[in-house]
Amino acid sequence: MNKKKKFEQIARDIRKIKIQGARNIAKNALYAYSLIPTPSSKKKLLSLRPTEPMLSNVLDRMEKQSYKEILKHFDLSQDKINKSVFKLIKNNDIIFTHCHSTNVTNALVYAKKKGKKFEVYNTETRPLFQGRKTARQLRKAGIKVTMFADSALGVALSKEQGTKKADKVFLGSDALLPKGIINKIGSEVICQVAENNKIPVYVVADSWKYSPKKMKLEQRNPKEIWANAPKNIKIQNPAFEFVDKKYIEAIISELGYFRYGDFLGKVKG
Repeated sequence: MNKKKKFEQIARDIRKIKIQGARNIAKNALYAYSLIPTPSSKKKLLSLRPTEPMLSNVLDRMEKQSYKEILKHFDLSQDKINKSVFKLIKNNDIIFTHCHSTNVTNALVYAKKKGKKFEVYNTETRPLFQGRKTARQLRKAGIKVTMFADSALGVALSKEQGTKKADKVFLGSDALLPKGIINKIGSEVICQVAENNKIPVYVVADSWKYSPKKMKLEQRNPKEIWANAPKNIKIQNPAFEFVDKKYIEAIISELGYFRYGDFLGKVKG
């Protein structure tokens, strides 16, 4: 496959969510850009997922850093995140997570390999069921997983209907902003329910996801929800939503464990 065809294939896979997760999107876009490093190819890659500042930050870094230097960051960052998450998890914890986050999933697998005993509650994450990817990866690592329908998250986060109460919420993030985060739709409700049940919410994310700019919230194709919907039924399919920093106990990044305000001080300075 020549460079142009490979570039177009990666672009299609990012647009169609075959490549998903901010880190994976950024890594694949970085590779695509390395194949055809032109202003037009950068513009096209940036247009694929508007709610992904890590994608933009990585492509901007290509002007000053080499492809290998940038690529190395991802593994170094994940390693530091893993160690911080490991310290946070207690034996017999029940950890709730939503959608699919590479940073979260890798950190949980690391904790399991290092001997921590815990289980995970997760959501199916409609309409594309990204939660199934999380469940498969965690189960493959030997972690006990219980999946809930998105609308049953209240049961998962409280001691109801025979479930144990979750101890912690680990969310990934697509964007880290001055006033809060942007993450998969459903995240704000999760945080509100967690607060009502006195469950701390931790955001596990690479600091390269930070942006001081206002982010556009992506709207996905309505057919993802109902492919053959009857006429005159309007369908909204928001992919992301904003979560105020007041709900977040701490940010866990390669910079360490920080309260939101302290994280902003580190990432800006």
